[in-house]
Amino acid sequence: MLIKRPSDIPSSEITPENVYTNRRQFLQTSFAFLAAGQARGPYDTTEPVTPYADATSYNNYYEFGTDKRHPARYAGSFKTKPWTVRVEGLVKKPANYNLEDLIKGLTTEDRIYRMRCVEGWSMVIPWRGFPLADLIKRLEPLPSAKYVEFKTLHAPDQMRGQAPGFWAGGLNWPYTEGLRLDEATNPLTLIATGIYGRTLPNQNGAPWRLVTPWKYGFKGIKAIVRMRFVEKQPISSWMEAFPEAYGFYANVNPSVDHPNFSQATEQRLGEPWSLFAGNTRRATLMFNGYAAQVASMYRGMDLRRDY
Repeated sequence: MLIKRPSDIPSSEITPENVYTNRRQFLQTSFAFLAAGQARGPYDTTEPVTPYADATSYNNYYEFGTDKRHPARYAGSFKTKPWTVRVEGLVKKPANYNLEDLIKGLTTEDRIYRMRCVEGWSMVIPWRGFPLADLIKRLEPLPSAKYVEFKTLHAPDQMRGQAPGFWAGGLNWPYTEGLRLDEATNPLTLIATGIYGRTLPNQNGAPWRLVTPWKYGFKGIKAIVRMRFVEKQPISSWMEAFPEAYGFYANVNPSVDHPNFSQATEQRLGEPWSLFAGNTRRATLMFNGYAAQVASMYRGMDLRRDY
């Protein structure tokens, strides 16, 4: 058998490193979750998982830039240890907590969720984390608490998108998000610390982030440093920046268009796409397909107005 030496192999026959790496990551993820698919839990979708390389290289994270490739490019040196979280407001246990102490002993779970972005793309992500309800129970909110507000770290020296003069879509820093308390304690609501069985990458929100799979992706605040329990509805960052497009609830509703585009269909990240292949898009599901678990929380509300 003739074996070619490296010097004999033309460059055209050598697989580029990024293609090889992405393929290897995809195969590792596929094999791992093929086995997991035989024993998926009550909250898991059965849809194919988005390749790891796609899910970690195409992200909305304006703190690192407005292009979806910027977070993976610029978040690598972001420091996630040590990490302090301030808990305040209408709660029995307000304090500055070391993150490890705050979440110590909470039960970690693996969940495979559909995720829908407001721009019309979607993913299927295997998250690792714990129910936010468990943490809230530990902190003991007062009866008067109706909402929980979250804030992201403000660190312009590490997050280039927060630097003075950097255009960030009209957002003011730090990034602020909120949930009604019944939403925060819904069994689907997860605080993620990992992804694809690995530690959460910086570009995906390390060291911990919010995951609410029935809402649009901008509701998934990342790198949380503050939780505040309040009686009145918080003003989230996108509500403040563009209220015509982004409401407090952010529930996936295909019948309510963004001012600039339709929300009726979506493109799954990692699947074939072209400008002319409209059949690769799929219909957007109400509540992103999680209506059975969450629709009762919004009974009696006008979901075209309370978007």
